[in-house]
Amino acid sequence: MDLTVLAKGIALAGCAIGAGCALIAGIGPGIGEGNAVAKALEAIGRQPESIGPVRTNMLLGCAIAETTGIYGFVTGLLLIFVAPRMFMGFLG
Repeated sequence: MDLTVLAKGIALAGCAIGAGCALIAGIGPGIGEGNAVAKALEAIGRQPESIGPVRTNMLLGCAIAETTGIYGFVTGLLLIFVAPRMFMGFLG
């Protein structure tokens, strides 16, 4: 059995596992943003006159939290489409 075939299989499996782990990063921002919106709506319900500052801070916080999910998504795409070609080039 050729060892390069085994090495290529291990590299592809590592890319697939890494991509799956990276895409799990989308769960955290979804939960966090849901909690932020729930608390913002609760705050607006208690004090309707504070809608402006609460909405501004909520949108800013959601945008910052979403970057974690975007980084995980981009990392997953790179591991699926770019990294295998790089590894195959290195392995011959």
